[in-house]
Amino acid sequence: MANSNLTNAKQAKNDEFYTQYSDIQKEIEAYLEYDPDVFRGQVVYCNCDDPYESNFFRYFVLNFNNLGLKQLITTSYKPSPVANTQLGLFGNDATLTKSKGRPKITANKFIINEVGDLDGDGEFNLNDVAMQLKANKHNEWTPLEGDGDFRSDECVNLLKKSDIVITNPPFSLFREYVKQLFDYNIYFLIIGNINCITYKEVFQKIQNNEAWLGNGMGRWISGFIVPEAYDLYGTEARIDENGDRIVATNNCLWLTNLDHGRRHQPLPLMTMEDNLKYSKHKEIKGKKAYCKYDNYEAIEVPFTDAIPSDYKGVMGVPITFLDKYNPEQFEIVGCSYDFGRPEGWDNTISMSVAVNGVNIYKRLLIKHNRMEK
Repeated sequence: MANSNLTNAKQAKNDEFYTQYSDIQKEIEAYLEYDPDVFRGQVVYCNCDDPYESNFFRYFVLNFNNLGLKQLITTSYKPSPVANTQLGLFGNDATLTKSKGRPKITANKFIINEVGDLDGDGEFNLNDVAMQLKANKHNEWTPLEGDGDFRSDECVNLLKKSDIVITNPPFSLFREYVKQLFDYNIYFLIIGNINCITYKEVFQKIQNNEAWLGNGMGRWISGFIVPEAYDLYGTEARIDENGDRIVATNNCLWLTNLDHGRRHQPLPLMTMEDNLKYSKHKEIKGKKAYCKYDNYEAIEVPFTDAIPSDYKGVMGVPITFLDKYNPEQFEIVGCSYDFGRPEGWDNTISMSVAVNGVNIYKRLLIKHNRMEK
């Protein structure tokens, strides 16, 4: 149910899903392990983040000095409906405009140039950030002129000054969002729905090795903070110790063009003969793997761990293969929904496979870059 709710929210353009601090920290550590200086001297821009709510802002401002950031920019589109805010310590909202009736709340912009221990407690924390922002000392806390849309002129101008964009963008605008990042040649680390892999704006970049999956997908992202009005469906939905409402999902991923070590790890493989002898994934519903498609010269490999090490031709594999994709080991040939059924697979088998999450009509076409010895 959690997955279907996120899909419904995407269709309804309800994009108020906030990333947990622990998930951000876990992902960022993978890039620091590969390159400890990946963020040093860089301007990081979180351009879909209410500074009052965003755990992206919280992570990067608290680790500003450790990461060696040059600057942190955060802009929001509109006030968040998420209850129990993580960053409710800035006092009265400076963007509130006094007016008759209901106050008007505008989008915010935080620019952090310097952080440090100001309250004398011996450590740097969010209280110090609040003091610096209130005093406007070396940092900036102002309302935006517009609505904070990432496509607006003032947000694009901030984007041009940035080196790396890191955020959880609106799923409903994901295609346009990714296109903008490439138009302005920006490094990025963002969260998307797993189906974004099949968008031509994304897939072509992955195929050309200009973008790739981050360090984890599916349950690597442990869940999103959702608004009070959002129904908590599913066995993994919960209210955590901070009172945040969490919806778990296994259909999201990190997409990036920042390098990390996992994408260079080779996938261990067996020969086709050994797979047919020993693999638990050698068949589905009584039908063997490695059947040829009706209308494409490729074999069906229904599970990533069943990819044969000794097959020289093209193979159709699940899109989740990209979580294990090593560009030195494999070449992505294409992607198609129209391969036709593998030989011996009737309509009943095909439909039952799709219902169980192995959709034979949504496949990547790959082949080995080099044959296993």
